[in-house]
Amino acid sequence: LNKNAFDLAKVEIPLYVSSSSNSEEAVEKLRGSTYNLVDGKVVETKLSSDAIFKDNYNKNHVVKKFSMPAVKEGSIIEYSYTINSDFLFNLQPWVFQGNYPRVWSEYKVSIPEFFEYVQLFQGYVKYDINEHPTRYATFSVRSYGNILSSTVTDHRWVMKNVPALTEEKYISTLGNYIAKIEFQLSGINFSNETYQNVMGNWKTVGEKLLENENFGNGLEKNNNWLDKEIKKITANAFTPLQKTRAIYYYVKNNIKCTDTKGMMLSKPVKDVFKNNSGSVADVNLLLITMLRHENINAEPVILSTRNNGLANEFYPLMQQYNYVICLAVIDNELFYLDASQPYIGFNHLPANTYNGAAKIITANPEAVYISTDNLPEIKKTNILLFADEKAPGKWDGTFISQLGYDESTNVREKISTKGKPAFEKELIRGDYKISEIKFESLDSLEKPISINYNLTMGDDSKSDIIYFSPMLMESHTTNPFQSADRRYPVEMPYKTDETYYLNIEIPDKYEVDELPAQTRVNLNDGEGYFEYLITKSGNEINLRSHIKLEKATFLPEDYQALRNFYGFIVKKQSEQIVFKKKK
Repeated sequence: LNKNAFDLAKVEIPLYVSSSSNSEEAVEKLRGSTYNLVDGKVVETKLSSDAIFKDNYNKNHVVKKFSMPAVKEGSIIEYSYTINSDFLFNLQPWVFQGNYPRVWSEYKVSIPEFFEYVQLFQGYVKYDINEHPTRYATFSVRSYGNILSSTVTDHRWVMKNVPALTEEKYISTLGNYIAKIEFQLSGINFSNETYQNVMGNWKTVGEKLLENENFGNGLEKNNNWLDKEIKKITANAFTPLQKTRAIYYYVKNNIKCTDTKGMMLSKPVKDVFKNNSGSVADVNLLLITMLRHENINAEPVILSTRNNGLANEFYPLMQQYNYVICLAVIDNELFYLDASQPYIGFNHLPANTYNGAAKIITANPEAVYISTDNLPEIKKTNILLFADEKAPGKWDGTFISQLGYDESTNVREKISTKGKPAFEKELIRGDYKISEIKFESLDSLEKPISINYNLTMGDDSKSDIIYFSPMLMESHTTNPFQSADRRYPVEMPYKTDETYYLNIEIPDKYEVDELPAQTRVNLNDGEGYFEYLITKSGNEINLRSHIKLEKATFLPEDYQALRNFYGFIVKKQSEQIVFKKKK
């Protein structure tokens, strides 16, 4: 319809390549045409073979690419192809939904009972047609040299009028919620005597990972090369917890992380230690190695980061995992550690790792849930303002704010990368003047940061009326949920617990003409609340604004309530106090 959708004419077909057999999937019968209306007649322009290219993506994948010819506004494009594949595990997925609305999206696949596939469906759009009739068919099976009969299931899935899915605020990754179906080969069964379990289970996967020289094999070794160095590192540590802290901070401060994803070693942990650098897997598996050297119970935990998508906790689909951290157990207390991140402290994890189900890799792997619904972000701001006796409408005071841990991490990173003066400039907003800025716990990575400064605001008012916005720079000025509808969950990075206190002195020769009303609003049944309490006492006004959410993830059916909740907060926090000169 318009040039904004020209990207639809650029097509990529991923193909699997076997590095062991040096064979790959093949695209056959590729043809396409672009149709344009020219002078009232339909003109067809066919796809030329010269416009088809192949790029190497990685050692196991190549991509066939082509761009449809003669594309312009109003074009209709049509293409088709066949993939010939010998790789049974690579049954093609189907995506029913995308960035553009789809009138009709259909997928059909016929699967003989020889092959068992786990069907993985995701999304919030329901099927309009969902059929699975069965029939009998005969097949010539080369490995058996004879004809075998089998039940065949003819699957057919259809979605009609599928809405476009666009990214909105507070989402881990849009890929988690696009309506699609994928298949994972779980078993092959030509006869009861030859059943082959392809996918395995978490127990077998855990055993293989612990035997893998690029993951767990070295963790169980004596690692005598560490004897001398760890003795120095733990010289002032006497308890298991003290030793764990000492080793954690040594790895964190001395081993530079060069790659922020991956769960397999890029080199032996001895080389990581020697070279003082490595990937996130190198760093955290080295940490586990060093802790085990001191007989501290430490296990690797694999997970999928938020931008990588959700991992299926029931099936061992290892391609879904892209990160590894350390779990240390000391006196029955669990400590989750990531020594690869420079701005977080002991027993804290980066925000990107809070993505639901993870797996503790032991001989019998266990599920653990690293969820934002269990992560509180507590922020408290206290402002005290004194009226200037010589300049009505002007106030001097103090600003004290204890940040939440996530915000503290972001501040530490900004100060480290841009410098403290650049960050201090960001604190200056509106007509406020600030001075004597102080940071507390800036270098204490396990604690939240406090920011304190002196504050001057307002001016020498000659007006009979002064309008004052009591939330100052801490107000929610816009609703983060702008869309009228949302078809996937709201995934906040943490549970919000935000308290704002203001004590302001009424200017001399002025009185309060208007004061915002007090209010309290609940979100659903105990999922959160907003409290706005404001009182006048003598020549002072006291305000307490408190926003608290008891969870971080809200389903689509809760979206309207959450949107209205924040809409009310924005409106309430924008209300002003009106001071009127006394007669």
